[in-house]
Amino acid sequence: GPPSMSRLGTQEWSRAKRKGKESAEKIARELLSLYAKREMKKGFAYSQDNSWLQEMEASFPYVETSDQMDTIRDVKRDMEQPRPMDRLVCGDVGYGKTEVAIRAAFKAVLDGRQVAVLVPTTVLAQQHLQTFRQRLKAFPVEIEVLSRFRSVKEQKSVLARLEEGTVDVCIGTHRLWQKDVEFKDLGLVVLDEEQRFGVAHKEKLKKMREEVDVLTLSATPIPRTLHMSLVGVRDMSTMETPPEERLPIRTYVQEYDDEVVREAVIREIDRGGQIFFVHNRVQSIEALAQRLRKLVPEARVVVGHGQMHERQLEKVMLDFAAKDYDVLVCTTIIESGLDMPNVNTIIVHQSERMGLSQLYQLRGRVGRGADRAYAYFFFDRYKAMSEVAEKRLKAIQAATERGAGFRIAMKDLEIRGAGNLLGVEQSGHIAAVGFDLYCAMLARAIEDLKELGFTGMEANGATNLVLPRDNATSVDIPVPAYLPEDYVPGLEVRLALYQRLARMREIPGVDELAGEMQDRFGRRPTEVENLLYLLKLKLMASPRGIMRIAREGKQVIVFLGPEARVDGRGMQGVGRRVRVGSRQVRIDMDMAMKGWQRMLEKVVEQIHVPEGEGQGLEGRREAVAARR
Repeated sequence: GPPSMSRLGTQEWSRAKRKGKESAEKIARELLSLYAKREMKKGFAYSQDNSWLQEMEASFPYVETSDQMDTIRDVKRDMEQPRPMDRLVCGDVGYGKTEVAIRAAFKAVLDGRQVAVLVPTTVLAQQHLQTFRQRLKAFPVEIEVLSRFRSVKEQKSVLARLEEGTVDVCIGTHRLWQKDVEFKDLGLVVLDEEQRFGVAHKEKLKKMREEVDVLTLSATPIPRTLHMSLVGVRDMSTMETPPEERLPIRTYVQEYDDEVVREAVIREIDRGGQIFFVHNRVQSIEALAQRLRKLVPEARVVVGHGQMHERQLEKVMLDFAAKDYDVLVCTTIIESGLDMPNVNTIIVHQSERMGLSQLYQLRGRVGRGADRAYAYFFFDRYKAMSEVAEKRLKAIQAATERGAGFRIAMKDLEIRGAGNLLGVEQSGHIAAVGFDLYCAMLARAIEDLKELGFTGMEANGATNLVLPRDNATSVDIPVPAYLPEDYVPGLEVRLALYQRLARMREIPGVDELAGEMQDRFGRRPTEVENLLYLLKLKLMASPRGIMRIAREGKQVIVFLGPEARVDGRGMQGVGRRVRVGSRQVRIDMDMAMKGWQRMLEKVVEQIHVPEGEGQGLEGRREAVAARR
């Protein structure tokens, strides 16, 4: 939610901002330390594609989308580098993420390395086993599964062969995390449906990332993962092009209604399809199934949930896949990655109790073929709905078009916040200063630390670096400074230019952008010249310890930070209009006066931060170089 308002004239907002900045700096250091270790570790560089890999790729029964090809190239390029891969593939449900994983796994196996494919449910593990074996059946690749669907004897056999190195690809649930699992030569970990794994599992993966290649697949990545990719800490590929012949899913959000349920089930059965009915409460699922049998007596109804015996659940899923039943009444075990093209209607009961990405994943179980699919999200008419639940249902109803998974994840990031990007605790600082400002602080802290030479490694001698307390000078001079509509037509173009200006860190970059604007839009008007000048002034003043430049009455006042020093002799050369005080410099100045810009620049040039004391980047860089 929005941060709480601070009272004017108090230090409350400054304190919240300072604490948020300290939190962002701490996280930035930890992130850079983790990823510096990964950069410095010597990974395994896989060889270029050979004829077997090309033959396997040619056997793909569909035409790859352009995004899918780009993602496959990104993954292969990462694997061929001599450092461990850590790539997030964000692709919508049914957009071909599994094929990307199969090709990466086969590339690893061809170089004699083992692959672990981690999935959240036993049902999905079983489906992946069939898919991997089907795609790689022409090649001598040993593929096994480790889940509760296997007996104790079968599990022991798989574990022994993993340790010997005779199993090339092992697909498994949380069972793969356990201590008795030993790989002879693990080279690649594929984490499918990443949003379904807990933080404790991610902490284990975090340590793994220093040594092996990690490929993470998700249609709706959790906020923390998505944000780490957006701020540039992890590599990310997005797949947004839908496969041919896919139609958007018709989505309905409404109060539960028996008549609508009966109509939806009958329509699907009449066209030869099947239905998922999701009720995420095991205690009452049988009673609901009985109610459904009475409501639609012509439908063949079966129940499946995670607390059933392994063999019984496996039989239910196989029988349903074989079209022996019309309706599967189930919990969210069907949420992750299942591919049943004949199921084209999904009904979700008590949808207000579920998370946004969960709702999106459930909807993604239908519409995986060329037929029109329908999704019904019912909520309880007799219970009050929370504000957050209402936001989720509105978001899922709005995101009906194909490729909306990435936007759903962004909406989830907005609703929930990113939390602590590294550990198990959530960060209260995001709530205090607002998500956007916290993200800006984090991105700036990472950027500054990189510029200062901080890598998180003790050997660099840079671990005690102090970041600039606030590297941006506030400039408040009342002159018209903006991009006029008649100069830069189009709102999106103007916004893009403002964003580029906001990211500027060096004066030559401003000059370069000024030249580009002249080429694109013609001669720059006064408002644009003023805007560029004020930005240059800000960039000049920031590393000199100047906190603020502001107009007050007929004077411009330069407020100095605690480290800033004034060159008295140089300031005398500027002219009699300038008076130097203890922590400020006052200039008698009329904005109509010719040459006021150059005079202000001359004043700023006489202010500096002594070497070693400064909070500016230049002083810090020199201090780092001296320590090295």
